[in-house]
Amino acid sequence: MRSADCLPNHFTLPMVASACGEAGWPNFGMCVHGLASKCGLLGCSSAVGSSLVYMYSKSGEIGDACKIFDEMPDRDVVAWTAVLVGCLQNGEEEKGLEFLCEMLSCDVRPNSRTMEGAFQACGNMGALLEGSCLHGLMVKNGAGSSPVVQSSVLSMYTKCECPDEAYRSFCEVVDKNIFTWTSVIGVHARVGKMRECISLFHQMQDAEFYPDRIVISCMLLGFGNSMNVLEGKTFHGLVLRRRYLFDQMVDNALLSMYCKFRQLDIANKLFDRGNKLDKERWNIMVLGYGKIGLEENCIKLFKEMHYLGIEADSNSLVSVISSSSRMRENSIGRQFHCYAIKCLMDSDVSVANSLIDFYGSCGDLSMAHSIFSKAMRDVVSWNTLMSAYAHNKRYVDAISLFNRMRLKGISPNSATLVTVLSACSNLASLEDGERIHQFITENQFKLNVSLATALIDMYAKCGKLEKSRQIFDSMNKRDVISWNVMISCYGMHGDAKSAIDVFQLMENSNRRPNNLTFLGLLSACAHSGLVKEGKYLFDRMESYSIKPDLKHYACMVDLLGKSGDLKGAEELVLSMPMSPDGGIWGALLSACRIHGEIDIGVRVAKHAIESDPGNDGYYVLLSNMCTSIGRWEEAEMVRRTMKGRIEERRAGWSAI
Repeated sequence: MRSADCLPNHFTLPMVASACGEAGWPNFGMCVHGLASKCGLLGCSSAVGSSLVYMYSKSGEIGDACKIFDEMPDRDVVAWTAVLVGCLQNGEEEKGLEFLCEMLSCDVRPNSRTMEGAFQACGNMGALLEGSCLHGLMVKNGAGSSPVVQSSVLSMYTKCECPDEAYRSFCEVVDKNIFTWTSVIGVHARVGKMRECISLFHQMQDAEFYPDRIVISCMLLGFGNSMNVLEGKTFHGLVLRRRYLFDQMVDNALLSMYCKFRQLDIANKLFDRGNKLDKERWNIMVLGYGKIGLEENCIKLFKEMHYLGIEADSNSLVSVISSSSRMRENSIGRQFHCYAIKCLMDSDVSVANSLIDFYGSCGDLSMAHSIFSKAMRDVVSWNTLMSAYAHNKRYVDAISLFNRMRLKGISPNSATLVTVLSACSNLASLEDGERIHQFITENQFKLNVSLATALIDMYAKCGKLEKSRQIFDSMNKRDVISWNVMISCYGMHGDAKSAIDVFQLMENSNRRPNNLTFLGLLSACAHSGLVKEGKYLFDRMESYSIKPDLKHYACMVDLLGKSGDLKGAEELVLSMPMSPDGGIWGALLSACRIHGEIDIGVRVAKHAIESDPGNDGYYVLLSNMCTSIGRWEEAEMVRRTMKGRIEERRAGWSAI
C-alpha cells in the first residue's frame, strides 16, 4: 500500500497500529505513529489515538501511551479502556484506577471491558474497599449482567480473600464454568473454610463439572493450611478411590499437606516415590522440615539438594537460614548467606529478612543493619531489624528505627507497635510509650489482644498501673498472656491482693491458667509477704495439672524464708522432686543469716556448696555462721578449703 503511494486513513491506520502491538514490533509501531502524525490523523479520530495507546501499552511503554492519551482531543470509552488496561498490563494498577475515576468524572460510561480491567486492578492491589465501591456502581448502573464482568467481580473478591463476598458473586454468575468453580473453591481453601469448600466440591460434581488438578490441589493445600488431618486423609482416599487426575501438581500438594500435618513418615514415602529431579518436591520437604522444627533434617536435606544440583527457591533458603538461627549455628548460617549471594537471591525480600533475623540473633547488629540498608524493604524488614535491636537490649535504637520508619512514610503494623512498645517498657520511657499510644489512637489501629497486652505492660513498667488496668478492663477478648501480664504488673508493684483478684476473675472467665500465671502470683505473694495465700496458690497448681518447676519453688522458698519459717522452707527444698539449684539454696541461706538461724544455715550452706562449689560466697557465709556459734575449728577448715580452691585457679591475663 505504501509502495503504491497510497496513504492510510483513519480506518487503515488503527488496524496496523494494533497489529504492531499484538506482534510486539514497537519500532514499526513508532513508524506508524510518525506516519499518523505526518498525515494529520492523530486528531481526526479517537480510533487512531486509542490504537496507538494500545500499541505502546503492549510494547511496555506505558509513559508514551499515557502521553498519547493526554494529547487526544476526543476520548471515547475505547480510549479510556485502552489506557486503563494498558496501565494494568504494565503493573500500574493504581494509575489505572486514577484514570477510571477521571473517566467517570467526565461522564463517560464504562463498558464491560473497562469494568473487567478495573476489577482486575483492584484484585491485584488487594484494594477491597475500592473494588466493593466499584461493584456497587456496577449494580447501580445495571452493568452486572455481562458474564465477563460477573467473572471479574468474582476474581476480585477471591484475590482479596473474601470468601463470603466471593460466594455471593459466584451465585450471580449465570454461565458457571470450571474457572468460576475453581475460583470460589480456591478462596475458601486458602482461608481455611474447609466445610464450605467440601460442600462446593460436591456441588461442582453435581453440576457435572469434573474436578481438575487445580481444584484437587487447592483442596489438599486447604486441608494442610487448616490442619484438618482426618478430613485431609479422607479426601486423599476419595481422590484415589474415584481415580481423579493425579499428576505432579496433585502429588506435590499431597506432599505439602502431609508435611503440614507433621506426618513425616507418609511425607517421606510420597517424596521417595516421586520424581527425584522435581525441584518443587525438594523445596516442599525442606520447608516442611523447617516449619515443624526439625532443623537438622532441614539443613541436611538442603545440602543434599545442593549436591545433586537441584535449584532451591527463596522459601527453602529462608527455611535453612531460620533453622541455623534457631540452632545458634552461626557458621552454617553464614554459609547460607554466601549461597544466597552466589545465587543472586540475597536481594529477595524474604531472604533478606531472614538474614537480618539471623544476624540479629547472633548479636551481629552491624551486619543485620548492612543487609537492611542494601535490600529491598517491606514492613517485615523494619519489624525484623527493630526486633533484633530489642533482642540485643538496644532499646533506644529500636525506638529510633520506629521514628525513622514513620518519617519514610512506611505504615507500621501491629507487630511493629508491639515491638516498639516492648522497647519503651524496658526503658521505662513513658513519654515514648504515650506518644506511640497516641499514634495508635489517631491512626485507628484495631487494638487486638497482643497490642493491648503490650500497652498494659508498658504503662505498668512506667509506673502507670491504673492506666494498665483501664486498658485491661476495656479488652473484649483476652488470652492467657493478657491475664498473666496483668497479674505480673500487680506483683511488680507489690500489690499481691489485686494480683489474686485478677486471678479469680480469670478463673471465673473460664480461662485456664498456665505455669507462668502461678509464677506471677507466687512472685507477687513473695514480694508482699502473703504466706497463707502463697501456700494456697502453690497447692492450687495441682488442680490444673501443673507441676511446679525450680522457679516456683524458688518463689516459695523466698516467701517462707522472708516470713521466718525457715524449717518449712528447708522441708520444702528437701521434698523437691528435682535437685535444687544454687539459687534456691542461696535464697534459703540468706534468709537463715537474716533471721539468725545458725543451725539450719550451716546445714543449708553445706548443701549449697555441694550444688555450686564455685560460689565463694557460700564459703564465706558458712565460715561466718560457724564463727558466730563458736565452731572455730570448723570455720577455719572452711577458710582453708576456700583458700585451697583459690590457689588452684589458674592466673588470668589482663587485656587493655
